[in-house]
Amino acid sequence: MSIQKFPQVPLTLGAVRKGDVRSQFGALCYRMDGGKPEVLLVTSRGTGRWIVPKGWPMPGQTPAGTAAVEAYEEAGVEGDAHPQCLGIYSYTKVIEDGEDLPCVVSLFAIKVKRLLPKYPEDDQRKRKWFSPKRAAALVDEDELQQIIRRFDPKVLTR
Repeated sequence: MSIQKFPQVPLTLGAVRKGDVRSQFGALCYRMDGGKPEVLLVTSRGTGRWIVPKGWPMPGQTPAGTAAVEAYEEAGVEGDAHPQCLGIYSYTKVIEDGEDLPCVVSLFAIKVKRLLPKYPEDDQRKRKWFSPKRAAALVDEDELQQIIRRFDPKVLTR
C-alpha cells in the first residue's frame, strides 16, 4: 500500500500560543442526485463566503453529534451523521473585537434526509447544493477543498 502525500497549509499562529488553537466540528452535508453526490454549502454570517456548517464542541455531544447540530442550526439539515472523521482542516476565525483565533476543524459527513424551510439561522445564511468539484472551488481553505474534492459517500461505513 502506498501513502499519498497531500499538500497542507501551515497553521499560522502569529502571536497566539499553540495552546490557544481551538477545536471545532464541521458537517459535510451531502445527498445523492442521479447516483452522484452533491454537497451543501452555506454562507458565513460575516463575509458571505461559502463554508460548511461548523461550531464549537458541545457538552454531552459526540463530535459527529455536534456536527449534526451545527448542520441543523446553520443549514436546516435533518440527516444521519457518520461517526468517522473525513479529515481535518485549519482556518483562522476572525473575531470582531479581539485577536483572530486559529482553529482546527474535524469534518463529519451528514447524509441529508430533509432540508427544513425554517431553521435557527435561516435569516442569516444562504444555502445551496453543488457538485463536489464546484463546492471545493468555492471554499477558501486548501485542506477543505481537498476533502470535498475527494469525498466519496460509497466508502462510508457504520
